[in-house]
Amino acid sequence: MPDSKPAVFDRFARWIEHQVGTPFSFGIAISAVAVWAITGPLFGWSDTWQLVINTGTTIVTFLMVFLIQSTQSRDTRALHLKLDELIRVNTQARNSLLNLEDLSEAEIEQARKTFDRLVRRDQQNGDHEKAAEMPP
Repeated sequence: MPDSKPAVFDRFARWIEHQVGTPFSFGIAISAVAVWAITGPLFGWSDTWQLVINTGTTIVTFLMVFLIQSTQSRDTRALHLKLDELIRVNTQARNSLLNLEDLSEAEIEQARKTFDRLVRRDQQNGDHEKAAEMPP
């Protein structure tokens, strides 16, 4: 039986995602940039002074890309499983849409075109039905 607890990295990534998405974290980031900007004259606007902010922001951005990708991938997989379950249990749904995300771009585009046609047909039928219901 697989371990039901998320892996350490998954828990860490989720925790970081929640922490950096808060107004408090944004305030810390703004404060760090403000402190850096204010110290510019103290350091004579030197190359080292500029390198500090460039290096710091590059490192944070680099690490955050991986954390965000991890949490987004996990969320996407969970969402697909939930949608697959809804499609599977709905007798009117097309089971061929299960795992649609695994199709090629061309196959997905073809499915989109099919649904566009169905939407237009349903809208036309709905408009006719609404017109028939309206009193003269």
